[in-house]
Amino acid sequence: MKALALLSGGLDSILAIKLMLNQGIDVVAINFTSPFWSSSKNINWVKEISKKLKIPLINVELKEDYLKIIRKPKYGYGKNMNPCVDCKIFILRKAKRIAKEIGASFIFTGEVLGERPKSQNKKALDIIEKESGLKGKLLRPLSAKLLPETETEKKGWVKREKLLDIRGRRRERQMKLAKEFGLDEYPTPGGGCLLTYKEFANKVRDLFKHKKKVSIKDVNFLKIGRHFRFGKNKIIVGRNEDENKQLLKMKRKNDYYFEVPDYGSPITILQGPKTKEAIKKAATLTACYSDANGRVKVKYGNKVLDKLLIIKVD
Repeated sequence: MKALALLSGGLDSILAIKLMLNQGIDVVAINFTSPFWSSSKNINWVKEISKKLKIPLINVELKEDYLKIIRKPKYGYGKNMNPCVDCKIFILRKAKRIAKEIGASFIFTGEVLGERPKSQNKKALDIIEKESGLKGKLLRPLSAKLLPETETEKKGWVKREKLLDIRGRRRERQMKLAKEFGLDEYPTPGGGCLLTYKEFANKVRDLFKHKKKVSIKDVNFLKIGRHFRFGKNKIIVGRNEDENKQLLKMKRKNDYYFEVPDYGSPITILQGPKTKEAIKKAATLTACYSDANGRVKVKYGNKVLDKLLIIKVD
């Protein structure tokens, strides 16, 4: 019997997989990455844990179609701009298609009833099942005894008596179970989704407000530098050497970039119309965040820094 597991890399999803492996289920893990809640560190950890569990791993990178639910989620946002219910529905729909392709008989997750207020209450779990096309077919091993019996249990593919009844945000039972399974290394919970942070959520709102067609690259820009809105323009100012390098690498062919030569200086990117006012504003920000003062020479251009503005900094 083969099953597809949603593996985030967190303790809950790892424990769910262990429970299924202990019942003799052939598990294939799938990990979804997005610009909002993944990093190279997390991806590497997921790869490492799948090797330790000795299970195959499928990685799926969420693309522009995913951004549509961020812009307008059917079931609304959490505290900031996190559309948790719609997000889970979206990835489960993709998981359902992949399960069919690999011949998996069912899908299971590490969700715990009541652990997350927006997406793991009883009503939300039911909505997610129904909207993803997995009503009665989605197994949640950690809380299965608190939920209606699934098709997987009714058919005897897994034994319900060996599933759990964990509820709420406390993690004592998960930590005890991890110890029993010999899992001595796992990440701490929370902090994964950038959309739950007010500052980042405000940047996303601004992006959607000023741009109809948003790309993954637009989102990745939001994670770098200081962001300023100037009319129809977006100005991004690097905060350190690493961000300066990233901005130069990511700049589009129509963007201008700015720098104060011979001083500690940010790289500044100007997106949008190249009006005199916008250019002066970007140059002023570059000068103000540099180590120079007095009459500051700010060089700028498109492919090369072939233009110059003098900005007075007190």
